[in-house]
Amino acid sequence: MKRIISIVLLISMALGFSAFQCSSTELTSAKLYIQQNNYEKAMESLQREVEKNPASDEGFYLLGYIQGEQGDITSMLDNYKKSLAVSNKFEKQISESRKYHWADGFNKGVQLFNKGAKAGDTDSANVIFQQAIDKFNGAIAAEPDSADTYKNLAYAYINMGNREAAIEPYQKLIELTKDADSYAAIGEIYLQKGLDQRDGGAKDAANVNFEKAIKVLEEGRKIHASDGNILLLLSNAYIAAEKLDVAKDAFKEGVIQEPENKFYRYNYGSLLLNAEEYPEAEVQLKKAIEIDPDYENALYNLAVT
Repeated sequence: MKRIISIVLLISMALGFSAFQCSSTELTSAKLYIQQNNYEKAMESLQREVEKNPASDEGFYLLGYIQGEQGDITSMLDNYKKSLAVSNKFEKQISESRKYHWADGFNKGVQLFNKGAKAGDTDSANVIFQQAIDKFNGAIAAEPDSADTYKNLAYAYINMGNREAAIEPYQKLIELTKDADSYAAIGEIYLQKGLDQRDGGAKDAANVNFEKAIKVLEEGRKIHASDGNILLLLSNAYIAAEKLDVAKDAFKEGVIQEPENKFYRYNYGSLLLNAEEYPEAEVQLKKAIEIDPDYENALYNLAVT
């Protein structure tokens, strides 16, 4: 179970009205209807307003406001865009509204995620996770650069068993943060998919996914050279792709460049062990343990030699 990122953001959504006396009949009516929470009538008035006056910045803004209140984030953003295309008069209110709906969608998504996690491995859990996904997607639409929202979206996909759908939000996380966990997560998804395909006899399809895993993990290694998870997955991907010599060369170079990196020592030693080059494997694994005497994986593999 992936641990979700929580946030509590206290933002109130305030609707700023311009003076009624300066408004058209349609705008005046719409504002009164909004104050009465009669959104259906308000929408009718506002539709008439923007049809009569396509340059009504306030009309488009109020349409967006109502759609946001109704949970239609896509239409909200579309009308906010139209308002800003006319003028920047409502830019501040629109910015505050976007932040409000991001926080609202984020927090509701977290609540639904936690509810789904408590439901266990059931069909109802997947329904709840899908609801969480919808909330996170709405939050992303409102604030596209929120890294934590993409992370939670990926976790929701993984917990409902749709691992491949998690690749896209993880890729966005890489764009935003170059996050080591995201490189590892994508690599693991491709690697596991390839292993499943290979076990099912689809070797060519499996190799395509092994290559995808190697590509993203190599990219991650360039930035996070000491990340043990990336290095372990990378060595496993090379082995799965039957590229043992390439893997050995890559990790040997890593050892040369960073001789005190226990992860490079361990992975190089494990590759040598896999190639039945036991004496050299022992040297590398012993060095990894010398660097970290409590390195359990290295201790285990050394015992195998």
